[in-house]
Amino acid sequence: MQVLREHLEKIIPLTDEEFAFIEPHFLLRTYKKHQFLIQEGMPVRYVYFVVSGLLKLVHTDESGKQQIVSFAWEDWWESDYQAFYTQTEATFSLDCIEDSTVLCLSLESYQTLCLGMPKMEHFFLEKANRGYMALQRRLLLLMTTQARERYEQLLQQYPDLIQRVPKTLLASYLGVSRETLSRFSARV
Repeated sequence: MQVLREHLEKIIPLTDEEFAFIEPHFLLRTYKKHQFLIQEGMPVRYVYFVVSGLLKLVHTDESGKQQIVSFAWEDWWESDYQAFYTQTEATFSLDCIEDSTVLCLSLESYQTLCLGMPKMEHFFLEKANRGYMALQRRLLLLMTTQARERYEQLLQQYPDLIQRVPKTLLASYLGVSRETLSRFSARV
């Protein structure tokens, strides 16, 4: 829970009493490598804060091809947000690339935190805004740059991620073949 408090306090200051109100709304869970937190077609019960480990958010198209939408590692939040907020079936899967520990927040607890503590509403708004900005940057990169540039930007922005994620998954995230990615990494 100390990791969560430190994470929250990057955006909002908290007293001990305020954190005592926040803490019971989160469930601590551990998952093994390849275990699913969310599966396509199932209800989405939580948003997840990653305490340790590495997750991938995946969409599987009609032909069965998986496309990596995002990775989430320590100090990141992830979920199928549309399904979570609308309480509908997931269109994405979320599973572990590594053994992972997460804090789970239900929609009811999210709403209770936002209503009961305006600071938390501000925190979640700030996180959502940052997420939207990151998504727009990623979409712009996908639309306006060549695959080599996307790879180099990923190396620059997240150098540790390259060591933790299998090349097949990185290739899917970048929208290239495994062979193309191997040529890129051979030149670095």
